Amino acid sequence: MKNTIKSLASALLMLVCTSAVQAQYQKPISMDLWTQGLPNTNGIESKGYDDATRNYKPGITVYLPKGNSKPARAVVICPGGGYYMLAMDHEGHQWAPFFNARGIAAIVVKYRMPNGHDEVPQSDVYEAIRIVKAHATEWNIDPAGIGVMGFSAGGHLASTVATHAPADISLKFQILMYPVITMDATFTHQGSRNGLIGASPTAEKIKLYSNELQVNAGTPRAFIALSDDDDVVLPLNSVRYYEALKQHNIPATMMVYPSGGHGWGIGESFLYHTQMLTELDSWLRTF
Repeated sequence: MKNTIKSLASALLMLVCTSAVQAQYQKPISMDLWTQGLPNTNGIESKGYDDATRNYKPGITVYLPKGNSKPARAVVICPGGGYYMLAMDHEGHQWAPFFNARGIAAIVVKYRMPNGHDEVPQSDVYEAIRIVKAHATEWNIDPAGIGVMGFSAGGHLASTVATHAPADISLKFQILMYPVITMDATFTHQGSRNGLIGASPTAEKIKLYSNELQVNAGTPRAFIALSDDDDVVLPLNSVRYYEALKQHNIPATMMVYPSGGHGWGIGESFLYHTQMLTELDSWLRTF
């Protein structure tokens, strides 16, 4: 009998928690990018979009918070995956409740893999940001309060957008989790480099996508989080980017956790999961 009561209580608690999470945001909105035709190609779209083969159809999923009395900030999220695939859940959709609970809209981008066509992923993210701005009134979003977030290779993409954005793309902030930053062969993530600019890139391309070298006065403030024992994407990527931000007097916060390796996303198995979310929450309250 006690076990039955305990089971019922657990089920009720789960239902309440699930309802609470669902109450934080409206029904997600899914939209395709480039409905008027692609501006560029990664060379495989003609084979037919298929997530199983990593031939992703570019699009966004929009999670809007409920109950905002004033326009919300928004974060455009770039999942990681080494410029080879996309970790859409723990580095994408599963972040929506965290942001929505804080009155922030979350927009998860399904971007195309570059396959050596380096302009493709960033063009998809730029278009996602333009769509958010175009729907700002309808979605109750502050067009001046849009930021970008990325994980691993998605962190490289987010930092590329933050440092290379054209004039019509203005960002308020960037959030980078264990990001690839550089294309310098001595401390890059080789798989991400190969996927983006190929196995034998020119010196010009290496410099262009070494984002520690591309920070400028217009680069937005940053929150960076990583693990000291990350042997997939070396911590020096984040350190060099943080140094570049400070050299340009750009507000930046960097959290280095003692352990956790690479790729923890929003997974609760990460030992510093709660601490990381608390620190991110605190940082979001500073501006």
